Amino acid sequence: MKVKTILVSQPEPKVENSPYFELQQKHKVKIDFRPFIHVEGVNAKDVRSQKIDLNNYTAIILTSKNSVDHFFRVADEMRYKVPEGLKYFCQSEAIAFYLQKYVVYRKRKIYVGQKDFADMSPLIKKYKDEKFLLPASDQLNADAPQTLNNLKVDWTQATFYKTVMSDLSDLADVYYDVLAFFSPTGIKSLFKNFPDFEQNNTRIAVFGSTTQKEALEHGLRIDILAPTPETPSMTMALERYISEANKGK
Repeated sequence: MKVKTILVSQPEPKVENSPYFELQQKHKVKIDFRPFIHVEGVNAKDVRSQKIDLNNYTAIILTSKNSVDHFFRVADEMRYKVPEGLKYFCQSEAIAFYLQKYVVYRKRKIYVGQKDFADMSPLIKKYKDEKFLLPASDQLNADAPQTLNNLKVDWTQATFYKTVMSDLSDLADVYYDVLAFFSPTGIKSLFKNFPDFEQNNTRIAVFGSTTQKEALEHGLRIDILAPTPETPSMTMALERYISEANKGK
């Protein structure tokens, strides 16, 4: 069956040269964007109830742009003056660059990993006497605690923000040829909003093994999978599938 419409369960890209827009133009398909999940901040009172006093930490581990935003939001709510000597360990260059929204880069001690959490191990090990705070979501990947425990450093995890399922009731009567998912929570959101969802001819695209597992557990048929050696991104996987499905259009 040909593909004419796609719903991507993420916010619309802000860059003009997004591969999604190229895909749309090349194959004359309609692509809509709608986050199935969103992030909500945990207030300072609830952070304090986790026995968190920001004065007790000498280093912050930042795993996403959300963790940057919510650390500084909570610091502001707690009237905590962020000291110049505080060390920042950023999981990637993009996160370190985003940190400039809040701090003067050249005046701060910022250490940057390559991509994965484990890539920061040598950096953290070098400063193993610091007291580390990991401001995270309520759905932190297991590799972070595992890596930090293996390094035997003094660290604390705190929930600064939560992943919440969005209200999708306005999509009840809208049909798409392809639904693209990027997290297990996205799949859960689909079934929370539409408990009687039946896949029928809808093609399901998933990114990552945990998303794939959640989709299968909900009885979904997976038609498009990424990343794979041939299609390392969701857009490449969609491109490949659409090229085949829309042949002779």
